[in-house]
Amino acid sequence: MSHYRFIMFDLDGTLTDPGEGIINSTLFALARFGIQEDPLKLKRFIGPPLIDSFMRYYGFNEEKARKAVEFYRVYYREKGIFENHLYPGISGLLKTLTERGKILVLATSKPTVFARQILEHFEIARYFEEELVVGSYLDGRRAVKAEVIRTALLLLGGDGENTVMVGDRKFDILGAKANAIDSIGVTFGYGEQDEIELAGPTQMAHSVEELGELLVGNRPNIFSKWMGVRR
Repeated sequence: MSHYRFIMFDLDGTLTDPGEGIINSTLFALARFGIQEDPLKLKRFIGPPLIDSFMRYYGFNEEKARKAVEFYRVYYREKGIFENHLYPGISGLLKTLTERGKILVLATSKPTVFARQILEHFEIARYFEEELVVGSYLDGRRAVKAEVIRTALLLLGGDGENTVMVGDRKFDILGAKANAIDSIGVTFGYGEQDEIELAGPTQMAHSVEELGELLVGNRPNIFSKWMGVRR
């Protein structure tokens, strides 16, 4: 799979582990409606558009769900966005891919403005051209992953044959299929392996190291450096 020129990455659960911030922001929003929840149940909010999750899991109508998203962002803007960390090895992988001439794209359902802040915070923004950081709008438009990928693909000139989508949820895999591009499902994020397998990715990777082997080729000395491991 190392022949791909354009590599699209999901953000949450693929490049970073955003669990603490998303869960705390969701708890904050639900509390505004008098709802107390087990934090472990809120992992399901990582990946899909927020408005859809509030409607699906709590029976909110669209108006109430939009209000919940507003409350969510009150906490997220100030604290939640930084309750997050890069998966080990990701920075090294992105560096290696760009050194080998790959064009990297961020394709996320998260609002673009937040996605850019996160890339800057973790000092990986330099691996992505600014116009190739593609997310949703704050008003909820372009939150469906298939739409995000379609927009990114158009920016790349529609070259689906040389493009692959990397993500940890079924939405990433199904979004890639909707745009007729290949996909790699990663299991080190928040998607269950069964969920990813059922979506039918082109390939799967169970670690950042395995992902690197698929995207770059099998070079153990390079991967040891990424992961901080001696071989």
